[in-house]
Amino acid sequence: MILKEILSEVKYTLVQGSENLEIQALCYDSRKVVEGSVYVCIPGTVTDGHDYIEQSIQAGAVALVVTREVSVPDSITVIRIEDARLGLALMSAAYFSYPARKLKVIGITGTKGKTTTVYMMKSILENAGYKVGLIGTIEMLIGEESIPSHNTTPESYVIQESFSKMLEAGCDICVMEVSSQGLMMKRTAGFEFEIGIFTNLEPDHISPTEHSSFEDYAACKGLLFRQCKLGIVNCDDKHWEMVLDQHTCVMETYGLSDKADLYAENINYVQNGSVLGVEYELGGIMNGTIQLELPGRFSIYNSLAAIAVCRHFNVKDNDLKSALRNAQVKGRIEMIQVSDEFSLMIDYAHNAMALESLLSTLKEYKPERLVCLFGCGGNRDKQRRYEMGEVSGRLADFTIVTSDNPRFEEPQAIMDDIVEGMKKTKGQYIQIADRKEAIRYAILNGKPNDVIVLAGKGHEDYQEIRGVHYPMDERVLIKEILKEEHLV
Repeated sequence: MILKEILSEVKYTLVQGSENLEIQALCYDSRKVVEGSVYVCIPGTVTDGHDYIEQSIQAGAVALVVTREVSVPDSITVIRIEDARLGLALMSAAYFSYPARKLKVIGITGTKGKTTTVYMMKSILENAGYKVGLIGTIEMLIGEESIPSHNTTPESYVIQESFSKMLEAGCDICVMEVSSQGLMMKRTAGFEFEIGIFTNLEPDHISPTEHSSFEDYAACKGLLFRQCKLGIVNCDDKHWEMVLDQHTCVMETYGLSDKADLYAENINYVQNGSVLGVEYELGGIMNGTIQLELPGRFSIYNSLAAIAVCRHFNVKDNDLKSALRNAQVKGRIEMIQVSDEFSLMIDYAHNAMALESLLSTLKEYKPERLVCLFGCGGNRDKQRRYEMGEVSGRLADFTIVTSDNPRFEEPQAIMDDIVEGMKKTKGQYIQIADRKEAIRYAILNGKPNDVIVLAGKGHEDYQEIRGVHYPMDERVLIKEILKEEHLV
């Protein structure tokens, strides 16, 4: 491809060399530069791409895109731009021939609910005959291929490359999680979303390396609604108008009251054996009965968002209802059948806010006992441990304190911190450092009508100890335990 074509939508200054240069590859990671590359120097929070210019030239870069003055051989073309991240996004879209223009891209943002909702949308749309790609926290799905994710919203080059691969795989639609960081860092620039969704907003990701304030966090979420044709928002969230400030899209709302365009009413929390679920009636712009084998109020909100989107794709009622009835997401309130007498689930809740939401929801089912098993990660903020211990001690009837990803800390030291938080409450607890043995204890001591939640690991299939990732999937551990205890 000719460099000038890749730069077609970028405002730039040619410092030296030629725009009519043939380019073999577009790179933003100096380690991936090959002969004939254009290397985009991204100033990052930890490292600056400009520091690797010499390395990239040695690897074969023939052109550089920079944001400041550099000194390189005359044989190297130098392009100067104001914003490297925006430049990379626009260049990536051009490099892959604007694949998003041939896809319907649906983006969802919010503090909670993104992952579950994208899988619900994918399930409904595929049930209706569409071929759907997915970009999210757990994985990227392209055709039959699953690629583990490192970021909720990957770098712009990866997004455009994925769109291109989705088209090759025959996809009509891409559903994707859109993080505030991704929006702030312009990873989604260079294309227009067909639909943008807002779930909810709570204080999160506010730190020196993420968002400077809650207002900044909200403003970054709101960027999605200046980049989509249609915005669908949860109007029960008290911050929705703040997020939607300066939006440029057409708006629709969903919620649990009739002020929303689409709403849920006549809600019933149901328990079918060991499975917790919910049933409700649709009101407003759609009607019908929805049944979910997922518990709680947040499952209602997630499903409403998915329904609100999928109605724009002419999905038949039967396709929608059957897809939602069978919806399950790995590690997100994932029900695991171990007994007919009590319920057990796996969830990714790994901070106090998420754990409080989860346990409060499960208490609405009035279990005989609510049992919470969790640990906390090592080499992370200790405050999280005290807070999660206090939340579980206050809301759960019994807590099993165990290990998560200890990293370079001693598991017992982390557990002791959690217990410090628990001691502020009257909650009963036990400490079992080995996570498999902790799960064994939970299963063997499960009582009729208990609800047991294994929190923190969710979709993860490893445990990180002293820099090494050891295989550990809670689903596998449960199967092993049931077999070893002759319960299957």
